[in-house]
Amino acid sequence: MTTSVFLNNDRTIPLLGLGLYKATADDEAENAIISAAKNGYRLFDTASAYKNEESVGRGIARCGVPRKDLFITTKIWNNAQRLGDVDGAFERSLDRLGLDYIDLYLIHWPVPGCYLNTWKEMEKFLESGRALSIGVSNFEIRHLEELRKVSGIIPAVNQIECHPLCYPRELIEYCQANGIQVQAYAPLARGAYLDNDILCVLGTKYAHTPAQIGLRWAVQKGISVIPKSTRPERIAANARIFDFEIEQEDMDLLDTLNQNYHSSHVPEDLRDTIF
Repeated sequence: MTTSVFLNNDRTIPLLGLGLYKATADDEAENAIISAAKNGYRLFDTASAYKNEESVGRGIARCGVPRKDLFITTKIWNNAQRLGDVDGAFERSLDRLGLDYIDLYLIHWPVPGCYLNTWKEMEKFLESGRALSIGVSNFEIRHLEELRKVSGIIPAVNQIECHPLCYPRELIEYCQANGIQVQAYAPLARGAYLDNDILCVLGTKYAHTPAQIGLRWAVQKGISVIPKSTRPERIAANARIFDFEIEQEDMDLLDTLNQNYHSSHVPEDLRDTIF
């Protein structure tokens, strides 16, 4: 089964990665990466706002996988955008991670009045090879349309919350029609659907857990997923999504569970401005 997809600049991205949000305890991110690498993970997702890039860097160095075989994502936070400190923020992330380049650098949130300038600065990272791909996170169609007006570079990725309880179909279809890879953060809705009756019934049918059903639903749609866990047994279980396929009628059933439920929240400094 397919375990990676092509981005719009002919690079590939794994369909499964490890999210590292809130993995901030001593060596927590480092140990999670080492465990995940043993279970076949090659994509690791962090951000400057997560305050764990140093630990992520140690995990990358210790995981035993050659750097060229890894896919590392990090993101620029809102205050750096407001200060116009895009290059400084990028260099600090590289330094904390101990890397020469980033596979994917994202705008974490579309800060009004800033994100278009941020994008133009990020184009330079792409041109220099310090970032192999650039993209966005939490962008709606209107933000992507504004970006299109000022830049000839289409975001490689739009990272959004997506899972059976939160299925923004119009946004996903827009991204897919315009060559933007959708990546789902919080794809387990932080546990919100793990006792859902339909997920449980399908879990029994396919001999997989509700979590695995939810992750498989996304990757079967071509959406990359980055479930967060620091527990080795859950990291291993979340990787077991490529040994079965959900029938179309069950995919359609899962689509009906959408409630526009968000387990994540818009940052306080943006709540009155964009969403």
